[in-house]
Amino acid sequence: MALENVNKHFGELHVLKDINLEVAHGEVVVVIGPSGGGKSTLCRTINRLETIDSGTITLDGEPLPAEGKALARLRADVGMVFQSFNLFAHRTILQNVTLGPLKVRKVPREEADKEAMELLDRVGIAAQAAKYPAQLSGGQQQRAAIARALAMKPKLMLFDEPTSALDPEMVAEVLEVMTGLAEAGMTMIVVTHEMGFARSAARRVVFMADGQIVEEAAPESFFTAPSSDRARDFLSKILRH
Repeated sequence: MALENVNKHFGELHVLKDINLEVAHGEVVVVIGPSGGGKSTLCRTINRLETIDSGTITLDGEPLPAEGKALARLRADVGMVFQSFNLFAHRTILQNVTLGPLKVRKVPREEADKEAMELLDRVGIAAQAAKYPAQLSGGQQQRAAIARALAMKPKLMLFDEPTSALDPEMVAEVLEVMTGLAEAGMTMIVVTHEMGFARSAARRVVFMADGQIVEEAAPESFFTAPSSDRARDFLSKILRH
């Protein structure tokens, strides 16, 4: 997946400024930086929840489609997990996970149910399959949302601050699932404030501020010796406590 010279404005605000980023197959890239730096917008442009003003974004060498069936296929290939879990409240957890495969991938129901149960087992909530989202904790709902994204067998997974709406004790259970995915070779772009996860699971850390990629490096070198003043300042504030 690659972004080349990507620009995005919201009115007068230039939120993405000449973004260049390549993510290799099986790579885990963690995007960090101050709020309002463009991190979430970057995520949302990759599956075209936001359109871009200029530049190109390609997946497997193909430019992102603009609309119609091709766009639906792209969204099937790019899984997205948001801050808010976005589960369908009136469907069970199992139904939430099988909906995409049944409707978009046209998988037979028996197969969809079987694969969904395997995924729910993988994220540790198989016992909750018959429950509705409101009956689950926030951490369980987010794990269900991850299973739902994985059910589409995506080529790439985007996580936009997946733990920021969770109570602290639930953060670990979601990060554990994400770490497992990383270890299993899933291609992932993760926007997060969880520096421990960035340090342990990322192959590369991308630091964004003011709509630009200021710096990118392997986690160890980024956290021990960031090369930019902006990153040093950011880390000194968040790693102090």
